[in-house]
Amino acid sequence: MEPGAYLDEVNLAETYEISRPPLREALNQLAGEGYVVLYKNRGAQVAPMTHKTMRNVFMAAPMLYAAVTRLAAEGATEAQIMRLKDTQTLFRKAIRDGDTAERALMNQRFHAIIGDMADNEFLTPSLRRLLIDHTRIGMSFYNPRNQSMAAQRSVAADQHDQFIELIEKGDVDGAGQLAIDHWELSRAEIESFVTPVGMQIPLGRAPGDLSQKGAS
Repeated sequence: MEPGAYLDEVNLAETYEISRPPLREALNQLAGEGYVVLYKNRGAQVAPMTHKTMRNVFMAAPMLYAAVTRLAAEGATEAQIMRLKDTQTLFRKAIRDGDTAERALMNQRFHAIIGDMADNEFLTPSLRRLLIDHTRIGMSFYNPRNQSMAAQRSVAADQHDQFIELIEKGDVDGAGQLAIDHWELSRAEIESFVTPVGMQIPLGRAPGDLSQKGAS
């Protein structure tokens, strides 16, 4: 569903063959995780994507990804590393299959596992919240519009392999720097979402000038 779309509870209840009370409970949980917004007497809305949201993502992402990845390199378990490798296998399969949605979801899972490795009660919830909007925005990166974007997508997959190697070796500094490099790789394509061509949703008024590179 498009960001900003309103949800029809009756329709959803019929589609998933559930009654309204459990549906509302599910919507409450989704609201708590940042996927939807609940309005009194107006129902639920898929969380909008505004310039402010994107600007906040740009500001928080490099700091948060680097901090989480550094901690992951310090404390990852063998079982967690195996989960990361399994997810990377699925990520590369999605690339081969040309499945845009699966690529974005496997990328989200990959970084969520790194968050689990960090095992920090303050950073991990923040990472999960960031990944929600990064995944929604990043659908453009995993649906490349030209050869350059397709090549960068391949580099992103290679960087995932490097994440695994650095975390497995316990290279804290290397993992942290790679997290920043990985974010910068997709940043230009994510910035393209501020235009109507890239994102068919109401963006609202920008809190700052996002027309300049480096608006974060």
